[in-house]
Amino acid sequence: MAEHESRTVQPKQAHLSQLAPDTAPHYDQEMQIDLVELLYRLLASWKMIACIVLVCMIVAAFYATSYVTPLYKATSTIYVIGRDSGINLSDLQLGNNMMNDYMKVFDMWEVHDEVIKNLKLRYSYTAIRRNLSVSNSTGTHILEITFSSPDPQEAAAVANEYANVVSNYISDTMRMDKPSVMSVALVPTNPYNISLTRSVAMGFLLGLLISCAIVALRYILDDKIKTAEDVRKYAGLVNLAIVPMEESLKKSHGSGSQKKRGGNKQ
Repeated sequence: MAEHESRTVQPKQAHLSQLAPDTAPHYDQEMQIDLVELLYRLLASWKMIACIVLVCMIVAAFYATSYVTPLYKATSTIYVIGRDSGINLSDLQLGNNMMNDYMKVFDMWEVHDEVIKNLKLRYSYTAIRRNLSVSNSTGTHILEITFSSPDPQEAAAVANEYANVVSNYISDTMRMDKPSVMSVALVPTNPYNISLTRSVAMGFLLGLLISCAIVALRYILDDKIKTAEDVRKYAGLVNLAIVPMEESLKKSHGSGSQKKRGGNKQ
C-alpha cells in the first residue's frame, strides 16, 4: 500500500510542477497590458481632458491679462571713451581696465539721488537700484543702461537721465573725458513680463498634466472587477458561466411584459 500511494502521489507532483511555469504570473506582460489599458482610458476620456485643458488655458490667459502688472524696459547706451580723445592702443587698454570702475559708478548714492531729484521720482535708493541694470558686452566699451517700470514713459526717461547723470559724474569726479551718449532710450510699447502666447501654452500644459493625472489616478484606484477577462486576469480563475445582472434581467423582463401587453391589446 505504501508503494502504491507513493506511486499515485508522484504523478500529481509532476503534474503540478509542469503547470507551475504556465500559471506563474508574467509581470512584464501584465505591466504592458496595464499601460495599454491606461492609454485606452485616456483616449476614452478625451472629452474631459479637452474641457480641463480649455478651462486652464482660459484661466491662464485671464490671469496674465488681468492680474499681472505689466512692466516695460527701456535701454540707453553710453561710450566710455570720450570722442575728443585720440583713440590709440593706450586708450583702448585704459578703457578696458576702467570698465569695472564705470559700472561701479552706478552704485553711488549721489548718482541715484540726482536722478530722483531731477525727475521728481518717488523711488527710494533701494527701489530705483533694484529696477536698474547695467551691462557691458565683452570686448566693447559700451555700457547699456536698462530701467524697468510699470510706466513706459518713466522707463525711457529714467534710462536717459541715468546716461546723462553718469556721464557728468564721471567727467567731474574722475577727471576723465566725458563719455558720449550713443543711443537714447525709446518709449517701449510692449511689456516684457507678459506674453499671452506663453501664458496660454503654460495653461495648456498644466491642464493636460492635471487631466491625465486625474484619469490615471482613477484608473489606479479602480479595483472593481467588471468583465470576465478581469476575473481571469486578477483572480486566476476560469469562467465557466456568466450570470446576467439583475438590472439586465429587469429590463428584459419589462420589455417582455410590454410585448405581451401589446399582443393582448391586438
